[in-house]
Amino acid sequence: MRRVWIVAALVTIWLSACGGEAAPTPSLEPTPARPTSTPPPTATPIVTPTEPAAGPGAQAGLPLLASEGEYFSASGACAACHTNLTDDSGADVSLDTAWRSTTMANSARDPYWQASVSAEVLRSPGQQAVIEDSCATCHMPMARFTSTADGGTAAVLGDGYLDPANPLHDLAMDGVSCTLCHQIRETNLGPGSYDGNFTIDTELPRGQRPIFGPYSTDETQAAIMQSVSGYVPAQAVPWGQGLHLAQSELCATCHTLYTPFVDADGQPAEFPEQVPYLEWFYSDYRSTATCQECHMPPAEGGVRISFASTTPRSPFSQHMFVGGNVFMLDILRTFGEELGVTASGSQFEATMARTLDQLQTETASIAFDEIHASGSRLTAEVSIESQVGHKFPTSFPSRRVWIHFLMQDASGRTVFESGAVNPDGSIVGNDNDADPADYEPHYQAIVSPDQVQIYEAILGTTSGEVTTSLLGATTYLKDNRLLPSGFEKSAPYTDIAVRGGAFEDPDFVGGGDRIQYSIDLGSAQAPFTVTVELLYQSVGYRWAQNLASLESDEISRFLGYYAGVPNVPVLIASQTVEVGE
Repeated sequence: MRRVWIVAALVTIWLSACGGEAAPTPSLEPTPARPTSTPPPTATPIVTPTEPAAGPGAQAGLPLLASEGEYFSASGACAACHTNLTDDSGADVSLDTAWRSTTMANSARDPYWQASVSAEVLRSPGQQAVIEDSCATCHMPMARFTSTADGGTAAVLGDGYLDPANPLHDLAMDGVSCTLCHQIRETNLGPGSYDGNFTIDTELPRGQRPIFGPYSTDETQAAIMQSVSGYVPAQAVPWGQGLHLAQSELCATCHTLYTPFVDADGQPAEFPEQVPYLEWFYSDYRSTATCQECHMPPAEGGVRISFASTTPRSPFSQHMFVGGNVFMLDILRTFGEELGVTASGSQFEATMARTLDQLQTETASIAFDEIHASGSRLTAEVSIESQVGHKFPTSFPSRRVWIHFLMQDASGRTVFESGAVNPDGSIVGNDNDADPADYEPHYQAIVSPDQVQIYEAILGTTSGEVTTSLLGATTYLKDNRLLPSGFEKSAPYTDIAVRGGAFEDPDFVGGGDRIQYSIDLGSAQAPFTVTVELLYQSVGYRWAQNLASLESDEISRFLGYYAGVPNVPVLIASQTVEVGE
């Protein structure tokens, strides 16, 4: 209550001083940091009103964490003033409401990530310190930065950050939070900042550090924010084509990740585990859209960005961080109480709906370019057009997209099917789902039901074996993920190169792919109903199954969740046609 009283008092003073008038139009000039000796008050958790829990997945959600450390404060300290926001359409665009149900907010609670960290440690116990430090860099960034800035090391498992008794537990579990992203400086953006090597000012004492936003702030509002949060609001610095906070390079700090390995000659090397920023950089999208424009859609019109603001600001980027991982959002929603999430069931459902909408309306299309039956054979030319600004599927290599082709005769009997899905989430005919040492090649034409066109990244070891271990991966045995428009397949970009049969496929180009299906009709009777679907999973069957050979609490918990939430693929796009009379 003390915090609420302080905030209310400050607002009363501010309104009296300004006569209740609107603040002047924001200046485009950067706002300098304003040193102060005023210590920040103790943060108090903010609880967004939610519906009462009523069964699995309907939890109300916990209060946002509000711990304060030497360099960061958890999200509850920011939500105090940046909640209950609406845009000109009346929609709720509160920062905490949108953010708390995203995978960014839950990067540390993600049970698949925790299981993966545990698995890598079990496979390479001698590298535990390196593994945990690397994984915490972007999944528990505030805790890890604090540890290393103070001369310590990061730890995740055991009595590390996942342990509630660890002094950095709260900052760790707050994931990719407000005071992390908004403190990143422009000085190191670009190649030097990859792998989570972002720069945050550690020289200024607590209570005097600038926190960046897209707008300038007048002195009175700045004093209020500094007194309440302990940070000095400053306009983001001009960088590249705009302010640094709105540039793709900011996102690239964590979404460009190289993992270490030792090559066949015993020399240290790095493997490009996920590099969507580089894929974007070498595509047409580099000149048309930043990461933020697609993943943080603008609100309608102006938004008063805090309870103390009287001037609508525009454009306002909503903190939705729309991605493509519906499956993990469903796990977080279903097992939210056990995982200690702060979002309510309805908030997760809203984020899932936004994710599905983006996947199904702004990702890719599939269509028959040509289809005809002649004699005893049906031939179909199927084309896919990608609308994504990087490879699709994106980032973590457990993700896959494939074509489900179904042909039925006049009686409804299945004549031919490729890419059907089993109840356990595996793909019928996929060699990798059936055998961890094998995988499906890239196809230019499919003639048999046991052939499936799967767009995916298959990792390989130094000896050429298939693996799902990030620490064991040294190369891509296959990478035929759909390319963004303008991506030159033949260009010598080693880290983002097309690998496997897709490189020789003249129809696999920047912007999409074209594949032929040639089917023996036998005695089947026309007319034929032919459907083609583009399906997507964020956690492929093999990636989950390979964890089953290892034992830890984190792995057992995730596999239980995996069994409890059906890994149903997302239907990205489809088309159905009738052929023959």
